[in-house]
Amino acid sequence: MPKVFGDNMVLQRGQPIPVWGEARPGTLVTVVLGTVRATAQAGKDGKWMLRFPTFTAGGPYTLKIAESGTRNTGIELKGVLIGDVWVASGQSNMEWQVQQSQDARKEIDNAGSPAIRFLVVEQDKQLKPRSDIRGGQWKVCDTSNVKNFSAVAYYFARKIHGDQHVPLGIIQSTWGGTPVEAWTSRDMLLTSPISRARTLSNDTLRLDPEDLIADSLNWIRTWDIIYHPQNNTDQIIPAPEYNDEGWTAIAMPNVIKDFGIGNYEGMVWLRKKISLPGSFAGKDLTVNLGHPEMNYSLYFNGQEVCKNVWNANPTHAFTIPAGLVRGGENTIAVRVAMLWGGGGLNPPAEDIYITDGATTVSLAGKWLYKNGLETAFPKILNYQYYPTVLFNGMINPLIPYGIKGFLWYQGEANAEAAYDYRTLFPMLIKDWRQRWGQGSLPFLYVQLANFRKVQPLPSESDWAELREAQALALSLPNTGMACTIDIGEGNDIHPKNKQEVGRRLALLANEMVYKQPVMASGPQYKSFQKEGNRIRLHFTHTGTGLSTKDGKEVTGFAIAGKDKLFHWAKAIIEGSEVIVYADEVSEPEAVRYAWADNPLCNLVNSAHLPAIPFRTDEWKGITQP
Repeated sequence: MPKVFGDNMVLQRGQPIPVWGEARPGTLVTVVLGTVRATAQAGKDGKWMLRFPTFTAGGPYTLKIAESGTRNTGIELKGVLIGDVWVASGQSNMEWQVQQSQDARKEIDNAGSPAIRFLVVEQDKQLKPRSDIRGGQWKVCDTSNVKNFSAVAYYFARKIHGDQHVPLGIIQSTWGGTPVEAWTSRDMLLTSPISRARTLSNDTLRLDPEDLIADSLNWIRTWDIIYHPQNNTDQIIPAPEYNDEGWTAIAMPNVIKDFGIGNYEGMVWLRKKISLPGSFAGKDLTVNLGHPEMNYSLYFNGQEVCKNVWNANPTHAFTIPAGLVRGGENTIAVRVAMLWGGGGLNPPAEDIYITDGATTVSLAGKWLYKNGLETAFPKILNYQYYPTVLFNGMINPLIPYGIKGFLWYQGEANAEAAYDYRTLFPMLIKDWRQRWGQGSLPFLYVQLANFRKVQPLPSESDWAELREAQALALSLPNTGMACTIDIGEGNDIHPKNKQEVGRRLALLANEMVYKQPVMASGPQYKSFQKEGNRIRLHFTHTGTGLSTKDGKEVTGFAIAGKDKLFHWAKAIIEGSEVIVYADEVSEPEAVRYAWADNPLCNLVNSAHLPAIPFRTDEWKGITQP
């Protein structure tokens, strides 16, 4: 049997249930689900498939598979439930685990939902479509298992289970940092000139499985370097007496893109001499690194204070034992991974400090840094970014498992070519629907959250253009988009509030799929009309009317004339409409809302769901070829 089948799995209710596998060619295979029996004959290639009639929600059942003419006792899968199955896929924000989300300890301790089951598909990249996943087992949602599940998918499943009272199965197939092309089939990618050439280039690579294995092993070696200091550096560099003459000065907080060392990937050491009041001596102190990027280790006067692995401590505050503290000069050192263009300490400066609870000493200002002190990261080709390789290894083997629909959170990796996403994203949706053969399956997805620095003036943004491309996909039937423009974090591409993301996806499912009378979307721009020096905007999905999330004046709107120069605008709410104007623009031509990487915006509907970012113009953007 393929690994998508197993103990504790959930099978899709309300439609014929496909079951398939392999046996000796020509033999009769008998499958029993509960008390219902079905048979199929294995073909010349040994493959067989059958479909059970529809079941209603319930269980547990046992699924028994037996092959005629053999002494083999067959296969028996226990604890099978009938309910709704959703495929949850995308890059790191869908992969982000419950243990990495906000209130993680509380969420894990309170997780006891035996009717929620997860199959986490083992990551795999393949040049040709595979018939089986590399690995993965169905697991019951409990306090020991839930921590490793997709947070977004879990919070979605928890709400749907609570609202619909049916078992929920999540097939999680995710890989961080990957573009949409990697998740799309070769046949579909070849239909567009945007993706055709790159996809065909895969054919000329002639990669052997050993190449893929070597790349995976290089990743293992990279993480070994990140987790374990090389060349005895942790015994030498953190010491107060270490000679750091010749190191480069850098004003902290700061991140790698501002270090001046280019596209560097590897370990970087940071050092700083700090003077502490005499009253600090002999006390436990608290050190706070604010908002660091990537994995790091912190040392104080030569001793390791912490090792932070993927936000194991989301507060980034640690205790410095009293025995290490001296009055006067002390040395702090940080060993940080620089990876994927990230790494360092993010602003604001007031969030990095040492304190005894009464007095605070800032850690902002001059630091020294040095790269190249440790073993270099091995060269990694990241084949998981290549077109179609994740579809081949992590999606194709799931087809035609019966499902209710798809959950999708991806787009960050395509932001630099956001205009192309207008084509590529709908291609993926159509591709998966066609291959599952269940019609226009519900496709619910998350629009990118606010991220990066807040810009003081209206400006262009590739993230805004990516969000626009995502919104345009709503023109496809049976699609729904959860807007998260109000719950991101400017200094973290992985915002912690995954509970609200899952809830908003569940609202869409409750409205679209389960036909409940709920408000599932924030205000959506419909049309506009000019009124002298003002523009009146019309919206749908307003409920009983528009308002602001914080009760203050409306923010987030910009307006421009024929010169295409945008100015921050004043906005007045009138029921389900907004009137926008600016003193600098006497003859307005276009309005934009929340059009930025990290916009300050607050327009909501009566359900307190955020307005979807939009623009009324079609002027050429920064990612349009």
